[in-house]
Amino acid sequence: MASAVTEEEGLHSSAILLMALGEECAAEVFKHLTPKEVQRLGERMARLTTVADQQFDEVLARFMGTVQSQRSLVDDSNAYVSNVLKLALGDDKAGLLIDRIVQGRDVSGIESLKWMDATAVAELIRNEHPQIIASILVHLDRDHASGVLTCFTDRLRNDVVLRIATLDGMQPNAMKELNDVLSKVLAGGERVRKAALGGPKTAAEMLNFLGASAEGAVLESIRDLDGDLAQKIEDQMFTFDDLLKLDNKAIQLMLREVPGESLVVALKGAEPEMRQKIFSNMSARAAETVKEDLESRGPVRLSEVEAQQKEILKLVRRLSEEGQIVLGGSGDESFV
Repeated sequence: MASAVTEEEGLHSSAILLMALGEECAAEVFKHLTPKEVQRLGERMARLTTVADQQFDEVLARFMGTVQSQRSLVDDSNAYVSNVLKLALGDDKAGLLIDRIVQGRDVSGIESLKWMDATAVAELIRNEHPQIIASILVHLDRDHASGVLTCFTDRLRNDVVLRIATLDGMQPNAMKELNDVLSKVLAGGERVRKAALGGPKTAAEMLNFLGASAEGAVLESIRDLDGDLAQKIEDQMFTFDDLLKLDNKAIQLMLREVPGESLVVALKGAEPEMRQKIFSNMSARAAETVKEDLESRGPVRLSEVEAQQKEILKLVRRLSEEGQIVLGGSGDESFV
C-alpha cells in the first residue's frame, strides 16, 4: 500500500511540474514518455487547476523561490493538455488521447487493446474470425502484435499472418460490426478514408519479432499457398539496409563468403554509410581494391544490383540459421 501511495504522490507532483513548465517544455517531456505514461499524466493534469502553496513550492523548489498561498496554474487546463499533446505527438496521434483524457469520450476498441498486454489481447480476440484478428493486429505496434501472435496456435498464427500480408487497406465501415466504438474512431469526422494497413511489409515487421522457429513455420505455411507472397514477405524481413544493424563480427563472417564481383555490384546501389560499414570490416588493401572497382565500373542495371543484394541477404540468412550470426528482432532463443 505504501508503494501505491508513493506512486500516486509522484504522479501528482509530476503533473504539477509539467503544468508549471509551460506547453513547449511539457511537450518535450511527453516525447520521452510511453503512451501509458502520457495517458496517466494527461488525465491528472486535466483535473489539476490549483495547488496549495506548500506543495507547489516543494515540487518547484529548483524553479521558483516563493509562491502565493493558492496558485492557479492555467486558465484552461483542458486546452493546455490538448496543446501539449499535439506539440509532443502531432495532431493525428494526439487526437485519440485528447478524446480520452480531456473530452471524456469512451475510446475503446482497438485503442483500448493498445493499453493491454499481449496475452490479454490474445484471449479477447482468439475466437474471432482470422480476418478480423488480422484487421485488429495491423493497428497495434509491431512488437505488440507479434506478442499476440505468439499466444495463438500454429494454425491460427499462420492463417492470420497470411491475411495480414494480403491486406492492402481497410474501409472504416468494415470494422463497425466488430466494435461500434472502433467504427466511430475510424469513420467519424475527417477520418473517413481508406487506411493504408497490412501488406507484406507489415507481416514481415511482425515476423521479425517472432523468432526463428515460429518465423520459419509461418513462412513455410504461406509458401505452400502462395510462393510469391512468401518471397515478398521474406524480402521485407531483412533488407540490404538492415546490414547496418549487424555487428562487425557478423559483417566479417559475411564478407568471407561473398564473391568480390557480387559485392561490388551490390555496393553500387548502397548508401555511403553502408559502404563505409563494409570497408571498415575489410583489410585496407581489400577495401582499396573494392573502391577502385566501384569507381572503374560503369552504370549497372538496378535489377542486377538488387539481384546481388538478395544473394548476399540469402547468405546472411543462412549464416543466421546456422547460428553463426544473430539478426535483429526479439527472437525466441536465449544465450548463455
